[in-house]
Amino acid sequence: MSRPFPPRNSSPASFIRVNGKIRAREVRVIGVDGKQLGVVLLNDAINLARTHGVDLVEISPNAVPPVCRLVDFGKFRYELAKKEKESKKHQHASTVKEVQLSPRIDPHDLGIKTAHAIDFLCEDMKVKVALKFRGRENAHTEVGFEVIHKFIADIAPYGHPDFQPKLVGKAINLMISPLPRNKRAKNPNLDAEEEEQKPDAGQPSNHQAAPAHTATAKAANHTLPPQPQPPKQKVPVADEPATSGLNTPFANL
Repeated sequence: MSRPFPPRNSSPASFIRVNGKIRAREVRVIGVDGKQLGVVLLNDAINLARTHGVDLVEISPNAVPPVCRLVDFGKFRYELAKKEKESKKHQHASTVKEVQLSPRIDPHDLGIKTAHAIDFLCEDMKVKVALKFRGRENAHTEVGFEVIHKFIADIAPYGHPDFQPKLVGKAINLMISPLPRNKRAKNPNLDAEEEEQKPDAGQPSNHQAAPAHTATAKAANHTLPPQPQPPKQKVPVADEPATSGLNTPFANL
């Protein structure tokens, strides 16, 4: 019993008729070398494919008569998948991720939001930025625009705004599109993860034996009396938190 709907993860090659699954009586045949062989009966076309050691693949089922090609079906599926993969590389970004900001955002939180936006842009996704004002913040919209401009400057090597940020109601909206891959900077977050995963060349691995002078030094340390440690100096704590260059009048609210 045939299924009424095709499976979700099916490839385009699964809908192509091959050899005896072709329903037409006559087909237009394209040879192995790409030349037109004319319109022949289906049985004759299948026999012709067998003599060449290939398959009869229906490449244009809506034509009258349908167009078939003499080609190895495995090779044909590989070429079709390769073309589909290449077409996906040149597609424009269709996925949109949203990043929400506020005029009183902490510099550390702003850095985290910027890192997330860079990750999205490096994965060919668009980023929608929304900065919302609440209460008395509506009287100081210039602070929100200052945060937005700093956000745009930080992600400039990875994306560009589609339009200038504008105030709509009680929020500033902005859409950012990723730059082309040949003009886009590398993702710094991925580089940092790769550096952490690399083993330290200066330290010996767990499988390597410790050198002899290390063992003698450890034995000598057991005989020496413990040395008194100098007291730790207290670092003075700043009275006011850092604002990372943002002048916000909401600190005293």
